[in-house]
Amino acid sequence: MGYSDPSVRDLLGNRSLCFIFICAFGLVTLLQQILYGKNYIKSGQQFSRLKGDETTNWTGPVIFSDDGSQKPARNGKKRCFRQNFQRQTESINSIIIAPCLADIQKKKNRSQRYIELYDGPYDFNSTTCREFRQEIIEVKVLTMVKTTDLFDRWRNLQVCKWEQNNVEANAFKGLLSRCCNAPSFLFTTKRNTPEGTKLRYEVDTSGILHIGSEIFKMFPDDMPFSRSQFKKCAVIGNGGIIKNSKCGKEIDSMDFVFRCNIPPISEKYAVDVGYKTDVVTINPSIITERFQKLEKWRKPFYDVLQAYGNSSVVLPAFYNTRNTDVSFRVKYMLDDFDSQKGVFFFHPQYLLNVQRFWSLQGVRAKRLSSGLMLVTAAMELCEEVHLYGFWAFPMNPASIFITHHYYDNVKPRPGFHAMPHEIFNFLHLHSRGILQVHTGPCR
Repeated sequence: MGYSDPSVRDLLGNRSLCFIFICAFGLVTLLQQILYGKNYIKSGQQFSRLKGDETTNWTGPVIFSDDGSQKPARNGKKRCFRQNFQRQTESINSIIIAPCLADIQKKKNRSQRYIELYDGPYDFNSTTCREFRQEIIEVKVLTMVKTTDLFDRWRNLQVCKWEQNNVEANAFKGLLSRCCNAPSFLFTTKRNTPEGTKLRYEVDTSGILHIGSEIFKMFPDDMPFSRSQFKKCAVIGNGGIIKNSKCGKEIDSMDFVFRCNIPPISEKYAVDVGYKTDVVTINPSIITERFQKLEKWRKPFYDVLQAYGNSSVVLPAFYNTRNTDVSFRVKYMLDDFDSQKGVFFFHPQYLLNVQRFWSLQGVRAKRLSSGLMLVTAAMELCEEVHLYGFWAFPMNPASIFITHHYYDNVKPRPGFHAMPHEIFNFLHLHSRGILQVHTGPCR
């Protein structure tokens, strides 16, 4: 008597069920294709056609040739098609892009609202511009949107002529005044840091520097700038976004110009970044890496600073203990060369207060960028602030790749700054009329 394995019968049964399932799936797919074909013909009667200066709905049969450019698109729950039509005239063939009905019903979709061609800048407070501004303001944190979506919203806003909102600007300046007070504490002075002060470092909080007479005499008597002293100021970032902008003349026309970390402003770059400089910051790491801490030859560094005329030099001497001696050497060197440049040191308490302020705005980083520090100070020292060269993405708003700096493509140390979040805050401030961010070419 032979032995029969019951598992064989079960296996055959499973195969049969699988075969039936495949057949059923194929039948459903076939029915879908049939119905899809009916909708394809039916949708041809739903296009709008541009005739003269008016758009008229027409319901007659549509005669067109499918050149392969037809693409199905999903808008909400409705399926529609986009088709390029050609209208024959006596002289030219004009191409008309006719939107499908679902696109018309969802005309407020941001991707459809980017205005490529317009007669001129719209008023900043017009209905259209208020909507564009609100689309940026409603994004509370950067992670709420994709970068491409943020770019779309920002490009939309470029059709609007920026205007300062004095109410918003004054309110924001009031916040800065209460938290930071740049006109009194931006730099260490003999007034805010008397001789004998035990000055606490910004980062090395356990370290304390005793302000003796030798250090004290390097400080200015008082702050060289006052509140809202300058009408229009420009803060120049070093981002590749400013390359080929031709903003040099516009920058040089400003009443006061801040620059970050002694960037090149030679004739090669001046058409984009200008020449004028009133304040320039120097990161001590630049002196350490490029000029051997000024322990040997000092003339090369002095020659670099000559490009900035009689601008003042600012250093974070009290960021940590390593920065102090290097920063002091800059002061000694300029004195040795009888330079008329002012040398100032950021007050560590001011920088701490600025760090806390922006942390509440979502900018959480080991260290704020020099650009953000200058922008913060400029908003208290100037009536109107304009930013150039500030961008934190590898592509510009038109999604074209750009270099990190306008003069090279050297990336910063990862994880040190929170540049995207800084730029995101600048875009918010622009949308609220507090400052203006320039990311396109200057007229």
